[in-house]
Amino acid sequence: MNNSVNKKVVLLITTLSSFLAPFMGSSVFIGLPSIGEEFNMDVVLLSWVPLAYLLAAAIFLVPFGRIADIYGRKKIFKYGITIDIVASILLAFSFSETELILLRIVQGIGAAMIFGTSVAILTSVYPPQERGKALGITVAGVYSGLSLGPVVSGFLTQYFGWRSIFLSYVPLELIIIVLTLWKLEGEWADAKGEKLDVTGSAIYGFSLAALMYGFSSLTETYGALLILASIIGLAAFVRWELNVKNPVLDMNLFRNNTVFSLSTLAALINYSATFAVAFFLTIYLQDVKGLSPQNASLIFVSQPIIMTIFSPVAGWLSDRVEPRVVASIGMAFTTLGLLLFSFLNEGTALGYVVASLVIIGFGFALFSSPNTNAVMSSVEKRFYGVASATLGTMRLTGQMLSTGIATLILAIYVGKVRIAPENYFLYIRSEKAAFTVFAILCFIGIFASFARGRIR
Repeated sequence: MNNSVNKKVVLLITTLSSFLAPFMGSSVFIGLPSIGEEFNMDVVLLSWVPLAYLLAAAIFLVPFGRIADIYGRKKIFKYGITIDIVASILLAFSFSETELILLRIVQGIGAAMIFGTSVAILTSVYPPQERGKALGITVAGVYSGLSLGPVVSGFLTQYFGWRSIFLSYVPLELIIIVLTLWKLEGEWADAKGEKLDVTGSAIYGFSLAALMYGFSSLTETYGALLILASIIGLAAFVRWELNVKNPVLDMNLFRNNTVFSLSTLAALINYSATFAVAFFLTIYLQDVKGLSPQNASLIFVSQPIIMTIFSPVAGWLSDRVEPRVVASIGMAFTTLGLLLFSFLNEGTALGYVVASLVIIGFGFALFSSPNTNAVMSSVEKRFYGVASATLGTMRLTGQMLSTGIATLILAIYVGKVRIAPENYFLYIRSEKAAFTVFAILCFIGIFASFARGRIR
């Protein structure tokens, strides 16, 4: 297979997988009220259905990015797709909330193997002058997955029940694995022969798990203790990585590379400020506004349309204009959209919700592909896998923090109860508080994005 054909195959596979992983993360949102009703789950426990997936993916993303650099990115990618096919089928037949959450963890591990390798493979085959446009297309896939997840699951939940959401992943997963086995030639293992830092990976995984469980339990004493343990663990991880011969995450990427460190920080802030939008809006539209799952999901359509249109354009721009300029403007639009959501109440018109989603979608599009281009263009070729996995970890950690903030605010304002008419006013108050926090976070992110410096 010639190089130009292989590039097209890689772009197709990467775009499909870039759609799949976030689609699996976000599609459960519309189904959450139905899942909670079937298993009689309170709103805090219910938040662990998306959170378990995100936590597992974030814990394993950097280690699998490193494993892929050593043993082959294509190999790890194939294993990840296979795991997710099995997990998706089993999720559709889960019989308890415990089994559901455990299988979401397995699905998150598969997603880590997929997302930790796909962008690295793409970066390996595309030269720097073509990379921004290619990454823009895959970013359109990411955000389409994030936003179409609730749209598709709304239709499926209304007509086929929430279990059909998990079965909907299987056809796309099968297409990706067939394309990979049939059309994708070659292997990429630029760190072949090096060793995996098992100790560092274990410390890293413990620290993230303690952080998220502690964050979602911050109203209890043990929650604060877990967060303290997480901070100590992260400090120990950094110290270990600075001294070990083959680190799972090379801290010099951050210490000696301002563009890389601030670009990944900007990504963390952006996702922390935006991911829980779908979580809050799903409950708001279905419970407070009384919309059906399908009608609630249609409200979300405006956002992916805007993102899909403008992400490739933003990627193209980032090949010609400094990425920090385009990305920072995008972050500013996102801040505006979040600020508008902080004024939601029971009587807010649906047109207001749609307009706010359009503004956020435009901001997403302008931010993400230039930011990804800045990250991948700031490191050497042998670090592509780790850089891709680090960026993905920032995305997933940000999504976890966003969900964690949402869970904490709900625990403070509403408590461990199911959402019902008698506590709608408390839910609205929690929503306003959360969107205010998210808008402030995103505003801070504008400065992190702009301060990263030039890459050309």
